This record gives sequence, structure tokens and C-alpha cells, in this order.
Amino acid sequence: MKNINNVVEKVDRTALVHDYQDACSNKEFKSYLDDLNMEEEILMKYTSNLEDSFIEWQNCSKCRSLSTCKNKVFGYKYTPEKDNNLITFSYIACSKKQKELKTNSYKENIELFDMPKDIKEASFKNMYKDDKMRIPIIKYFKEFIDHYNEEEKPKGIYLTGSFGSGKTYLIASLFNEMAKKNVKCALIYYPEFLRNLKASFQTDYTEKFNYIKKVPLLLLDDIGAENCSNWSRDEILGPILQYRMESHLPTFFTSNLTLEELEHSLSQTTLGVDKVKARRIIERIRQLTETMELVSKNRRN
Repeated sequence: MKNINNVVEKVDRTALVHDYQDACSNKEFKSYLDDLNMEEEILMKYTSNLEDSFIEWQNCSKCRSLSTCKNKVFGYKYTPEKDNNLITFSYIACSKKQKELKTNSYKENIELFDMPKDIKEASFKNMYKDDKMRIPIIKYFKEFIDHYNEEEKPKGIYLTGSFGSGKTYLIASLFNEMAKKNVKCALIYYPEFLRNLKASFQTDYTEKFNYIKKVPLLLLDDIGAENCSNWSRDEILGPILQYRMESHLPTFFTSNLTLEELEHSLSQTTLGVDKVKARRIIERIRQLTETMELVSKNRRN
């Protein structure tokens, strides 16, 4: 049995040597291996993997843009690394992918609740500049960015205006800029958030509710479009605004309603009319924000 094992080992080694020498007939591949600075006895055990990594290394060396990546894992190359007397292989982001990851790393600071994912691409440079109604808002955003790190943080905005005028995009542009400064932000479509929150009583209700209360920057998008109830007004919106007001956490709102119209909407529930509680909500919003208006043509058409 010992002799048979010796024969098998000899055959296996002969095959390893043959495959390795055959691969090394390619001078570029041989040069690639030389850079690993390892003994041939070790290298020949990984000939097939090394050939795969060499092909991907070549692809990267000829690549002009990330969009033309030919590697098996887009933007990554199969890379050998010396580990004592072994070689380990892993997928490592190429230089272009690393640049993209660094550029987009700010998106990790942004939480979206039922908002389109491309809102994370909103930016000042892409907003419409042919509308003078936007100038005061953009000016306020600049001041907000400049003064955010002061002890008394600037107020948010209650941005009211016509349907499709770009209210959400404008505030998302500001939030993306703040996210690049490592500030955590949350943009939530308020009517759907309420439905989602109500459905999560038995799961992560408290976690969601507390996150919205405490996140450094918050946008309540399309407030006033929800079906107002005593629960949504008194148990959700009221405590969120109270906490953020006491903690000086900037809070933004978009709405098709003026504050006066929102007050009327919040006073109407299935249990009747309660103007006092509605007015209390509006007073908190006034404490948290500057009111601005954006009336423009519908940009969604």
C-alpha cells in the first residue's frame, strides 16, 4: 500500500509541475508570479487560481472605466495574497471601484422610508436653476450648512407649495450634503410611515419610533396627506416633535398645505374635532422651522 501511495503522490506532483511550467511559458504570467516573491514549490499548488487572478489583473490594467469591467465580480479583482507558506485568494475592489465606494460612502448616513432610492442622488448642481423661487431656499440651505455645527443648530424648514414643484428634491439635496459631512439623516414619506409603524406593533415598533425621534436630521415628507387620527396626531407626531424641539434636532417638512390648512386637517379625526391639540402640533412645527413656499410648474410631467 505504501508503494502505491508513493506512486500516486509522484504522479500528482508530476502533473502539478507540468501545469505550472506550461503556464509559466507565458512571460507576463511568470513576471506576475515573480512579484509574489514565493517559492515555486508553493506557487505550483495554486496554478489554476493564479491563472484566474492573472487574467483579472490584466483586465484591470487595460480598463479605462468601471462601466467596462470584464471581471467575474464587477469592480473587483481576484487577488492572491501571501500567507506564510500558503496563498489565499479574495476579491478586492479595484482602484476605480474604491473611488466609487468612497464617493458614495455618504449614502450609509441616509435612511429612507418609502422614498425613491434615487433621492440619494439629489444634489444642488442638478436642481433647476431657472426658477427664482428656489433662490431664498438655497440661500437658507447654505446658511444651514455653515452654522450646523454651532451649539444652537439652525431651524429646519416647513416647505409648502404646489404639487410636483420639487420640494422633496430640494431638501434631499441638503440632506445628501450633510450626509457627506457624516451627519445621519432620515427622509420618510410620512403617510406610508404611519401605516408601516401601525403594522409593526408586534415587531420593531419601538425601534422605528425612537429612531425617527432621535435621528440628527429628519424630513417628514408630504405631511397632511395622511388620514389623521387621534393616534397618529397625539401618540406619534406630537411626541416626535416635542422630543426634537427639546433636543434641538433640525426637522424639515414638505406639504401641499399651508400651516393654516395643516392645522385644520389635524383637527379633524374620526372621533371629532379637536382644535386645541391641532394648534399644539402647529406651534411645535413653528418652533422647529422657518416657513417657506415653493410655487412652481409641475416638474414631474
